[in-house]
Amino acid sequence: MIVRAATGGDAAGMAALQNALVTAGRRAKATDQPTVSRLYLDHCDLLGCALADDGGTVLGFQALLSAEPGNPYDTPAGWGIVGTHVHPDVIGTGIGRKLFDHTRRTAQAAGLPCLEAYIGADNDGARAYYHAMGFRTWRRPVNIDAKAMPLADGVDLTPPPDETP
Repeated sequence: MIVRAATGGDAAGMAALQNALVTAGRRAKATDQPTVSRLYLDHCDLLGCALADDGGTVLGFQALLSAEPGNPYDTPAGWGIVGTHVHPDVIGTGIGRKLFDHTRRTAQAAGLPCLEAYIGADNDGARAYYHAMGFRTWRRPVNIDAKAMPLADGVDLTPPPDETP
């Protein structure tokens, strides 16, 4: 298995992975190749997308977006937004950790002060994964567990008053 930057040629495999998550009950919405391209490969705020590949099958991918003002997650502007997807057949095998090693290097090279993962409050697997990577809950919008990981000193993780962890 290798971890590398995702390319446009990976969109079909990435969509198949997400649809396998739907089948396994780990994702709510099915997707298609154009949607994957738009959200994870061609997004205007994309800083990078790490992909785990076993020589033809996408085992996982992790996108890193720059949090711009007004982003849909209310992530503070200037931070990074991380989204992780691992095939249900290989969850727990270390692929997520390898993806995050790649993503962390990308975030540090971009000078991001902090990363945030915006996770459904009922997604115990994702919450545990991000906790294992070093993220900690810093705010809780309705039905969400927003976890942050500072990459620089002095990051203020005081949650908004209505989103206390």
